[in-house]
Amino acid sequence: MTSQPNTGSDPAAQDMSPQEIQAVIDRILAKDVPAKNAGTSGGEGGSGKAVLGKAQAISRLDEEHSTYDGDQQDLEERRALRRRAGLSTELEDVTEVEYRQLRLERVVLAGLWSEGTLADAENSLRELAALAETAGSEVLDGLVQRRDKPDPGTFLGSGKAQELKDIVMATGADTVVVDAELAPSQRRGLEDIVKVKVIDRTALILDIFAQHAKSREGKAQVELAQLEYLLPRLRGWGESMSRQAGGQVGGAAAGMGSRGPGETKIELDRRRIRTRMAKLRREIAAMKPARETKRANRRRNEVPSVAIAGYTNAGKSSLLNRLTDAGVLVENALFATLDPTVRKAETADGLGYTLADTVGFVRSLPTQLVEAFRSTLEEVADSDLILHVVDVSHPDPEGQIAAVRKVFSEVDARKVPEIIVLNKADAADPFVVERLKQREPRHVVVSARTGEGIPELLKAISESIPRPSVKMELLIPYERGDLISKLHESDAEILSLDHLEAGTRAAVMVREGLASELEQFVVND
Repeated sequence: MTSQPNTGSDPAAQDMSPQEIQAVIDRILAKDVPAKNAGTSGGEGGSGKAVLGKAQAISRLDEEHSTYDGDQQDLEERRALRRRAGLSTELEDVTEVEYRQLRLERVVLAGLWSEGTLADAENSLRELAALAETAGSEVLDGLVQRRDKPDPGTFLGSGKAQELKDIVMATGADTVVVDAELAPSQRRGLEDIVKVKVIDRTALILDIFAQHAKSREGKAQVELAQLEYLLPRLRGWGESMSRQAGGQVGGAAAGMGSRGPGETKIELDRRRIRTRMAKLRREIAAMKPARETKRANRRRNEVPSVAIAGYTNAGKSSLLNRLTDAGVLVENALFATLDPTVRKAETADGLGYTLADTVGFVRSLPTQLVEAFRSTLEEVADSDLILHVVDVSHPDPEGQIAAVRKVFSEVDARKVPEIIVLNKADAADPFVVERLKQREPRHVVVSARTGEGIPELLKAISESIPRPSVKMELLIPYERGDLISKLHESDAEILSLDHLEAGTRAAVMVREGLASELEQFVVND
């Protein structure tokens, strides 16, 4: 297929050089064009710096799974829908389309360096690149602008926005992703300059959540967060701003005197969104009692609960699989698992407890998601112990810890005892591991992939969870074998057991609920 530049009456086309025309043609055809070097200075407020290379928020591991992760059938299903690089929408033969695969979006990243060091700004942009890759995009280029505060009209300064436009044209990108939450006016202003779609960090995270949500509750929570984000960002195009007719039009038959200006289409859309949001809130509230009932049963039976929490891609699901053989989905991507998974486990001395894998956190986690997933995050607040998993191979593990603890504060979980689990020790710098060990006194160094440090972690869990506190000396008749069975379950810790002529003599540590049931069998020697 050949393309001819438009040399007719369009003055914009006449002003373009042949190179610019060819760049536009290549972008339309989605061909690979070498990225323009954006490392030169430009725009007000400081120099721009391109951020290239593999996203540092995604681990560099030779093997993604261990034998403890199971068959990972859910992961195969997810990857069957993965977008495909190099698949253009301009196809000469329909047979080139691969079944259930979509064209990869090509994105350019943009961010501001307003505080901290340049390394912090680059790490933040690399995390944005990891988010974009997880969402199914191909990251082509990126830039950071040194600026005290965002421009109120275009987020970036006018010069830097023009430089971003040049990068978009040179690389053939179709989307710009900004490392911040944009105001609606900033998004429109930047789109008017770069001439391609612009989305912000919040919209990108919401898109990942929408892709990965599996359960009915998770899908409802994500949809509610998306609608909350969308409501103030509705835009009117053409007929969407026209008013709905009153009077007798459309069969209303209201008669004369009732023909008012009506309701605009965009107002109608806002009303429908609010109605849908109200319905979703009712549905989520109706799902909450089921989760609370399960937690109430565990509390009634006094089963200790341990929550695995931490930054996204820190290895929480891998750790759950290593500890319990749960076989939950594990993927080297951000927010791979959203729905909480609860599994039963036991200490070395037979004391039972539950392990709950929770949704991962991220820096500047959208407030819409925190509110929508509050019922899920209550697993963390209601637990007896938090295993705070940290990826020590990440460039900024301290920043991850601070971001997670900020979310803990938002869900009232800061009072829960916490163990810092320094994961991925096999791929980390020993100096970084030692630095974090000095900073966090209550820690365990592990590798969920190799099994390093897992025995020490199990010992720390056993010492930290609530244990039976009532000591009793019992003589239980042989016909009450049901009580002996209970003593061997998770409610009690058997110190000694002797079989006498009159019955079974037992020295035990039990919880208060079971102690009242055993009161009649207490012996006082």
